[in-house]
Amino acid sequence: MTVTNPTGQRPDAGPVAAGAAGQSPGFGAPGGAARVVRPVRKRGKSPFDSSRSYVSENDWRNPRVRIVMKALHALLLVMLLVVGIGPMLLLAKYAITPTQDIIRTPLAIFPNGVRWENISEAWNDVQISKYFLNTIWLAAGSWFVQMLVATTGGFVLSVLRPAWGKVVYSLVVATLFVPSVVLLVPLYLTILNPPVVGTSMINSFWAVWLPSGASAFNVVLMTRFFDGLPREVFEAAKVDGASSFRLFWSIVLPMSKPILGVVSVFATIASWKDFLWPMLVLKDTAKQPLSVRLPAIASQTDLGVFLAALAISTLIPIVFFIAFQRLFLSGAGLGGAVKG
Repeated sequence: MTVTNPTGQRPDAGPVAAGAAGQSPGFGAPGGAARVVRPVRKRGKSPFDSSRSYVSENDWRNPRVRIVMKALHALLLVMLLVVGIGPMLLLAKYAITPTQDIIRTPLAIFPNGVRWENISEAWNDVQISKYFLNTIWLAAGSWFVQMLVATTGGFVLSVLRPAWGKVVYSLVVATLFVPSVVLLVPLYLTILNPPVVGTSMINSFWAVWLPSGASAFNVVLMTRFFDGLPREVFEAAKVDGASSFRLFWSIVLPMSKPILGVVSVFATIASWKDFLWPMLVLKDTAKQPLSVRLPAIASQTDLGVFLAALAISTLIPIVFFIAFQRLFLSGAGLGGAVKG
């Protein structure tokens, strides 16, 4: 049974029902007075509009809560900038500050001017240029070896999937639980007397490059990423007659740009800051990287020049990270892989 009001309309009939009866939505009031229907203002989507958040929808409508939350966001952003960028900016300031100003007024902004000679003395007199080049060579070789082992190992374990793949993967994961310090002595003895080469690799860049490839973390990371790639593409390539190398080079690697960028950054930064192993196997000071030589010359170098050398040593990791930061969360490598 439908209940109607004296005007002949149902109680739940709104402007739509009135318009359907040939009346304007604004003239349904008694006496013919126009009724103004104000549109409902929609609030902009807030970052807390989700089913799970620590601020409810009703609380977010409260102006006081909204102001407090925005103030907390601004404070958190400032703290992150101070903690993350503050040390790098302070190091850049010290690199061009006279030593006496660094000691007396470390937080003052150039009270006695700028001393650009710190950079030139660090580059030429302290021979940072030579150690800088050594570090680049070590980082480039370590990056190549780690990428080669990680990509090929992940490809075999994830895409080819041999019968013994699960056993090998379990052994690789098990090595993650072995402390790296425990492996220093056997690894040093292996480099000292290699089983196949027979010639000691001490004071050779190969002593740093080859052990860096044994990174189980990169292999596991690459394997897990390859597991998420669409296998329909691999099957279609095999049907078209693609070989394993063609499948690896032309299909898997182009689809894996995000993980390649992540592993590249990890490998480069790990090699750039490595101290203990290069110090053990590179006895010749002419072949040592910055991570080994900078602590050795700290007591013999002027403080301003030494801080300039530290600032120079941070350039490559910063530039490398900025160049690959967009690949961390980028999913463009999977675009267009599967049609339909």
